Amino acid sequence: MKALPHRYATSIVGGPEVHAALSSAGVPDLRTAPPLEFDGPGDAWSPEQLLLAAVEACFLLTFRAVAQASRLEFASIAVEAEGIVDRVGGVTRFTEIVLRPRVALPAGTDQVRVQRALEKADRACLVSASLATPIRLEPFVAE
Repeated sequence: MKALPHRYATSIVGGPEVHAALSSAGVPDLRTAPPLEFDGPGDAWSPEQLLLAAVEACFLLTFRAVAQASRLEFASIAVEAEGIVDRVGGVTRFTEIVLRPRVALPAGTDQVRVQRALEKADRACLVSASLATPIRLEPFVAE
């Protein structure tokens, strides 16, 4: 890892139409628009989906790093996220995010070690740690 602090930069460009383009140096642009629930077209990444995707990606990449540092073998990991948006105290916000990692293991892998690695990844994910929204982990581990 490079020395901290790290700096990240993004930009968004849009006009009066519904879609806008998110950009960051060195990566493909993403088209964004409001979701169906906010009267958007539902055909582009919404800010709500991007937030959940950021939490999922951070968790998966952090789990990989924890597993590597722990010399813990796994065959694959897939993470699904569900975010609940509601109005609380007059503010519309995410009230909960549920992460459902599914880890496939080689035969004979210690499932207790895997569970500890999942919990450590949950605590160490910098995106989750930056949010006020509670994040609940519902892992599934199988050989």
